[in-house]
Amino acid sequence: MPQMNRDQRNAAWQAANQWRARAAQTQPTGLAGSLKLLFTWLAFGALMIVGVVLGLFFLLIGWAMMPFMRHKMKKRMEQMRAQQAQDIGGGYSRGNTSANSYPGHQDALEGHYKVKDSEVKNGR
Repeated sequence: MPQMNRDQRNAAWQAANQWRARAAQTQPTGLAGSLKLLFTWLAFGALMIVGVVLGLFFLLIGWAMMPFMRHKMKKRMEQMRAQQAQDIGGGYSRGNTSANSYPGHQDALEGHYKVKDSEVKNGR
């Protein structure tokens, strides 16, 4: 019997008993309570269906837009490659910041170097 008294003084035990009492009070009683519970579940189900339909709709729109986005990104890459080829092949100027703006830029990689006279004479 002392075990029962200690459990009843426990805060978790008391909270569980209160929860059990509230759950017993909120159960639907009669036709009105049953209809209320039914409409609650129907509303919840309808919201779930609407959410799934909207999710699928946006998923399909995303899939449909992928080819257009791929085409746009492909054009942008072609434009960037053409710009880079123009920077490398075109005239070199020290004031050109677009050619020197990317990290790791070195003049030797772009073909700007000088051969020393001593190397030409030695046949290197």
